[in-house]
Amino acid sequence: MVEINDEMELSLVIPAYNEEKRVLPVLDNYHNHLKNRLGNNFEIIVVPNNCTDRTPDIVSLYAENKPNIRVLNIPYYVGKGGAVMRGFAIAEGRHIGFVDADNATHPIEFLKLYDTLSDNFNNHHGIIASRKIKGAIVYPKRTPMQNLSSAIFNIKTRLLFGLKYKDTQCGAKLFKKDVAKFLVRNHTEKGWIFDVDMLYLCKKNKIRILEYPIYWSDHVEHSKLTFLEGIKSVINLWKYRIKKL
Repeated sequence: MVEINDEMELSLVIPAYNEEKRVLPVLDNYHNHLKNRLGNNFEIIVVPNNCTDRTPDIVSLYAENKPNIRVLNIPYYVGKGGAVMRGFAIAEGRHIGFVDADNATHPIEFLKLYDTLSDNFNNHHGIIASRKIKGAIVYPKRTPMQNLSSAIFNIKTRLLFGLKYKDTQCGAKLFKKDVAKFLVRNHTEKGWIFDVDMLYLCKKNKIRILEYPIYWSDHVEHSKLTFLEGIKSVINLWKYRIKKL
């Protein structure tokens, strides 16, 4: 395990559910880029969750001789949100964030989030990647069905919670350490709408979050979020709103 100290700059959590086919190149790519940029001043926390494939074994074997990589295997279901929050709970960096294991967000793009948050350290408490605002690039273009479900979700999010963000669901977010620990203590959602839960908590507590455009690659296979899941997420938004009321 990497030696933890107050000077550690970045903790990156990667939740992984049955990712044996793609987690290794993603993990290797992030490790190499962060190593080149930050030396030993970072940690990657991989959180396999409820896996029925070889994901925990693959990441544990890869991490054996890499002190900057920690593996927190959770053999039972806690959801993507639960996995991210478990990683946040043990993270020690001054900046704590997460990225999906699908390689849609390249390490160079994530480091742009880190650089921007560092430059705005006194003005913002966190930063979220966006595929929807000016300057963002999505390649290849998403299908009409994907755009429709995304638009419906975004409209409902704005109406129900007053969130100003155009893309709450992009799988790359970064926070100052105290904000990340606050989210750990107060989050309530484990499923796909845990992003909304985090951002709504930030809004209610006047935590300033910046939305930042990125290059997002959608050519990866085995996407977990289907149109049906998108519709279910909209339904879950109503349930979450009722609970908060």
